[in-house]
Amino acid sequence: MKPPVVVVDTNVVIAALISNEADSPVCRILDGMLAGRFTYVLSGALLDEYRRVMLRDTIRKLHGLSMSQVDVILTAIVTNAVVREPKDLSQSAPDPGDDHLWHLLKETDVSILVTGDRKLIDNPPVFAAIVSPRSFVEALDATSASK
Repeated sequence: MKPPVVVVDTNVVIAALISNEADSPVCRILDGMLAGRFTYVLSGALLDEYRRVMLRDTIRKLHGLSMSQVDVILTAIVTNAVVREPKDLSQSAPDPGDDHLWHLLKETDVSILVTGDRKLIDNPPVFAAIVSPRSFVEALDATSASK
């Protein structure tokens, strides 16, 4: 069985940057992305969203990172990502602002969206699973323990 290909929603990355708990699920996910511990897919649109949100004044005040520090993090994220540009743009998310996530999920055979967005978790597409950061980390831990 192929391991799942994960799409990590922007809210997970941002929550990790502003968290005070290094062992929280969102921090463990971002650390895993930076270390290449699991397979995740990224598109230009999702990377742009990561950067745009990281650089919002309100968010910058919370994480305290400079523009160059944000770019270092984004470069590390891209380095470990599988980059795909979706071709099938026919699927729509419950929130039109998240359509790029649905398009990206559609690009992979086995895919999971990791998000803290309850609207997305409660309305998954038929072609992918949607899980919370905590559920994803628990599944990672279970997989690691069984090896």
